[in-house]
Amino acid sequence: MFTFACINIFTAMYHHSIREKYNLSKYSKLIIASIVVGFLAAFLAISLKHITEHYEEALLHRAQYQKIYLVLFPFAGLSLIYILRQYLFKGKENKGIKEVFESTASGKKLPAYKIPSHFINGLLTVSFGGSTGIEVSTVVATAAIGSLAQEKEKIFNKYKKELICAGITAGLTALFCSPLAGILFAYEVIAKKVSKVFLITNLLAAGVAFCFIAITNEKPLFELNIMHWNLYALPYFIVLGLLCGINSIYLTRCVIFFKAQFAKIAGHYYKILIASALISFMLFIFPQLYGDGYHAMKENLLTANTLVLTLPHITLFTGLLLFKPVITSVTLSAGGDGGVFAPSLFIGAFIGLFFAAFLNTYFNAGVIPVNFMVIGMAAMLSASIHAPFTALFLVCAIINDYTLFMPVLLGTLVAKYSAKAIYPYTVYSLAPVKK
Repeated sequence: MFTFACINIFTAMYHHSIREKYNLSKYSKLIIASIVVGFLAAFLAISLKHITEHYEEALLHRAQYQKIYLVLFPFAGLSLIYILRQYLFKGKENKGIKEVFESTASGKKLPAYKIPSHFINGLLTVSFGGSTGIEVSTVVATAAIGSLAQEKEKIFNKYKKELICAGITAGLTALFCSPLAGILFAYEVIAKKVSKVFLITNLLAAGVAFCFIAITNEKPLFELNIMHWNLYALPYFIVLGLLCGINSIYLTRCVIFFKAQFAKIAGHYYKILIASALISFMLFIFPQLYGDGYHAMKENLLTANTLVLTLPHITLFTGLLLFKPVITSVTLSAGGDGGVFAPSLFIGAFIGLFFAAFLNTYFNAGVIPVNFMVIGMAAMLSASIHAPFTALFLVCAIINDYTLFMPVLLGTLVAKYSAKAIYPYTVYSLAPVKK
């Protein structure tokens, strides 16, 4: 009996030792994979950001002086995307962030061609005036980096979602100089739950990406100096959150409507002709809608606090808020790459500016318009993607100031839950939220 007991003890110790070695090997490999994914995703995101900024600025400058380019650029951009998709990527379709949802929910892979495909198409779309942003292109391309890392080791098979999220986290960390925004987006929009492996992979990827942007000295998108906010403005912030929630529904319904209408058009080149004509028409009237629109936001952030609302301003702001969802939806429906990340920030900023200027001009409210622009950005993004904490930390990071933390939190929560109560769809999934 003693012999059998000893054998059982030694067997148990042996199996325990094997398990420990297996776990050590697994976590060591996960750590290495997370570091590599974090670096590659950050490098891709920063490269796409700077290349797009350069060509968008150059082409927009040309179009401002020679209006004919507002006709040529959208047509050229959509045509190039179609030609590349047909001949370089062999007719393979890009579905945007929906591909990431499908991959994390099933055994479906994100193939390697998604990396160059979304990089090139995102660059072409925004540079040539398509009214989206590179954020969703970055998300899908960096998700594909994480998916490829998962395929390299059998031991990673059950950690596919975590490695995909690590790529996304690193990409968004690099784009917006905010590790928290990257991690929270991966959690709120993609993973929906936290595990030990999720924390290990995503914290490491975010850390690597943050080190990368520190070394390359990346600057926040809109660096502002927010002095203070007034307690008496809290009711106005709640109203602003409601306005953003309602506008997010308009944006979502526009995307659904135009995608359905363009799906009925036979022949992709007819789609390109119709879409480029519509985009050019809207750009002629409102050149602020060109590309991601960050140039227009920067200009208005600088002058927001001195704005006195006049009839031309009312016409401009009304037009921007009505047409931005339309031009974004048309761009995406005709094959443009991107999503509603940048459009949400754009719409929210101008809702906030319009609302604050209205209060100051007609009611002498004494509110601070630039604060309303910042809160509007976060509220609109929160309502559009149902991710209030992502929006909170992302917007505080892109202005490099946390003075408005509490008002922004209030605005994001009001916007999300008001939008969700009225219309429980997201702009990414375009499907009912499962209860």
